[in-house]
Amino acid sequence: MIMKKLIGIVGSNSKKSTNRQLLKYMKKRYSEIDEIELVEVSGLPIFVKTEDMEIPMQAERMLEKIKKADGVIVATPEYDHSIPAILSSALAWLSYGVHPFLDKPVMITGASFGNLGASRAQAQLRQILDSPEIKARVMPSSEFLLSNSLKAFNNNGFLTDTQQVKWLDSLVADFNEFINISTQLTNTHKDDETNLNDFSGDEGANNKEVIN
Repeated sequence: MIMKKLIGIVGSNSKKSTNRQLLKYMKKRYSEIDEIELVEVSGLPIFVKTEDMEIPMQAERMLEKIKKADGVIVATPEYDHSIPAILSSALAWLSYGVHPFLDKPVMITGASFGNLGASRAQAQLRQILDSPEIKARVMPSSEFLLSNSLKAFNNNGFLTDTQQVKWLDSLVADFNEFINISTQLTNTHKDDETNLNDFSGDEGANNKEVIN
């Protein structure tokens, strides 16, 4: 098996984020099949539309990493049944005249302190990634919902629930297969790219007035 290069986006600006902890765990556990590099949305400014469509340097670095990656894992917490403003803003920067997510395989994960495991935030994130401005290729029926995340890891940073570990193993295996399959789905890529360029230059950019 050829090792895949994956980007893990930490969708939180919390210094003690359990979503970051989850991605770090995945980086260690799957190091023999996937090279996972973590990138942070923390530090990005809130999205504001500019006349020259210039994006922050941090977003530039992120989009270059995403472009070169075989796939992306996005880990989101859930705040008031939605994704954090900082993650929403990051995705706005990463689709403002640029298209690193176009047809890029994406897996969604989420950890939350409560019992729902970021389920509603993940549903919202799926809609955003599937939007005309982004057009990522999100793996279907694949949510990893880590509830009660403050108690989910031991002192060494490992998940303690064997059923959760088994489920995550299966999802990561499926994601690697999903990436392989996605490389064959290229017939509409050029048309999608053209449509995205037209959309971003006109209607798409106007739709990004404020994200909060």
